[in-house]
Amino acid sequence: MITEKEKKVIGGAETVLFPEVSNAPVHARIDSGARTSAIWGEAAIDETKQLVVTFYGDKQITHTFSQYGKQVVASSNGHTDTRFAVKLLVVVAGRKIRATFTIANRATQVYPVLIGRNVLRGKFVVDVKINHGLKQAEKERIEKLQSLIKKEE
Repeated sequence: MITEKEKKVIGGAETVLFPEVSNAPVHARIDSGARTSAIWGEAAIDETKQLVVTFYGDKQITHTFSQYGKQVVASSNGHTDTRFAVKLLVVVAGRKIRATFTIANRATQVYPVLIGRNVLRGKFVVDVKINHGLKQAEKERIEKLQSLIKKEE
């Protein structure tokens, strides 16, 4: 009899790790409606045809990728965007997963990382009531973004 590995229950927000890029934990929004995962950064191809990505969050980290691609991403309002995409090892709830992440400007988002179905499928069940103590960090980030918007007005 074939048994499926038990799915772990995670919250609507989780702390994740990207061990190949940094040892620092990163806050992530879990979005079962998003097909692809995204990480906050800027990317450019250098003179050696490698992709240089500057990741943002609590710290700014630069990492170079020799393998990368481009992916068209559609938002919920129908807008499409072409982004660079890289394979990253991500640790979610103690489980290591190699997945594709698009590089996106998430400066106006509460979370620097969005975990989509490409990471979740077959591995996790999402319970949005669980937040693992990230509610206060989320509240502080929202207040910071709101104050920046007020300064621009």
